[in-house]
Amino acid sequence: MRLLIIRHAIAEDREEWAKSGKPDGERPLTAKGMKRMQAAAGGLSRLVETPETIGTSPLVRAAQTAEIVAEVLGDVKVKPVEALSPSADFADLVAWLRSLKTNGTVAVVGHEPHLSGLACYLLTGRRESFLELKKGAACLIQLSEPPTPGVARLLWSLSPGQLRSIAD
Repeated sequence: MRLLIIRHAIAEDREEWAKSGKPDGERPLTAKGMKRMQAAAGGLSRLVETPETIGTSPLVRAAQTAEIVAEVLGDVKVKPVEALSPSADFADLVAWLRSLKTNGTVAVVGHEPHLSGLACYLLTGRRESFLELKKGAACLIQLSEPPTPGVARLLWSLSPGQLRSIAD
């Protein structure tokens, strides 16, 4: 299985959003974030096969990002996955990945530092992060069968600007 890890796009400012009194989980993408993510997803469409599914954090900004990616990459089902919540344990996401039983590509959309921690956990088996994903960035990891922490292989990691350039 190949795992496409995508950080959510640019969202409303956290501090400004907090003044609204609404929960942070409802903080949406900005118009600029949506536009840039559409362009970055165009780059993804040139790099990866259409994912069989896209798992997303239940937070609004991640779900919106996942819907943009699904629209650009084709007919892909988007599923909320609690194991992609910012405070979830990596082992829970590994269990979800194992439940999919696929040899294709699966995409996930979430948050930092959770996603970079997840990538490093899959690559090294350790819970120490040495990677950072900017908003709208992505990386592709080749997982073992079944997905097992510490034996994955990083195929590439690209910034949002690099993804947008590939789309052009």
